[in-house]
Amino acid sequence: MNNEAPIIEVRDLTKSFGHNVAVNRLSLTVRGGEIYGFLGPNGSGKTTFIRMLCGLLRPDSGSGTCLGFDLFSEGNRIKPQIGYLAQRFSLYEDLSVRENLRFMARIYGLPKVPVLVDRTMEELGLARFAGQLAGTLSGGWKQRLALAACLLHRPRLLLLDEPTAGVDPKARRDFWDQIYQLTASGVTALISTHYMDEAERCHRLAYLAYGNLLTSGTAAEVVKASGLYTWTITGEDAHLLIAGLKQKPGIEQVAPFGNTLHVSGHDPEALRTALDDLDRDHYHWQQSEVGLEDVFISLMKSVVDN
Repeated sequence: MNNEAPIIEVRDLTKSFGHNVAVNRLSLTVRGGEIYGFLGPNGSGKTTFIRMLCGLLRPDSGSGTCLGFDLFSEGNRIKPQIGYLAQRFSLYEDLSVRENLRFMARIYGLPKVPVLVDRTMEELGLARFAGQLAGTLSGGWKQRLALAACLLHRPRLLLLDEPTAGVDPKARRDFWDQIYQLTASGVTALISTHYMDEAERCHRLAYLAYGNLLTSGTAAEVVKASGLYTWTITGEDAHLLIAGLKQKPGIEQVAPFGNTLHVSGHDPEALRTALDDLDRDHYHWQQSEVGLEDVFISLMKSVVDN
């Protein structure tokens, strides 16, 4: 990451649809060469924000720049320098991989299209699928093809809207390896995701709910700022404890993780007291590290309760 002017900088950015405020006075900064994670439940405003950045939607108020250009008046100068990957596969399923990429290269008005497309397919491991119809590819390879189309014009910024939704774990890991390679070469990436393991891969992240920014920073900063404490309970049939634990003072959330329970709250002494009543012959509990998922569940609960 470099120390040059921010790639994205917005202040109090707001967008409404009728009476629904999709993005509410959002302020954040994304630096060059950074992987910035964008998290939040469905309907939190992530896609709306991404569309404002790439000039597809005009903000209602606030201020902001993307790649040094004003979001309100210079949207047409932003578009040629970004690669936007939408949630759904948007290329032509009845065209081959090569045909799709050649079509997109011509849309961009790029020179030496056959050479460019062959090089891009090689770089992203798509060469062996060159003649295969896009609609017959697996979910992971469809996303790889969509990413290749985004990279043809060598953008400075990638805006990736849930790029790994619906693909298998290996394809997700391969996709992220590619993103790391790109950012190492100077490309910046803003990525929305629902996966906590992907959030931890980001240099910094922000969490939105119902249009509002709830927290931002590195994963470690977000966890520390939450003020949460978590204990892990193990034992046979630990899930049978959930209903009772939720009624105890000091316990704010109980979340099952496989055969264990994560019990969290903001008062460590109250948590310890609440767990002292458990049957020590059947269960074991100890304080553990707070995870991002613990934090985000807590954040969502605070929003719902308010």
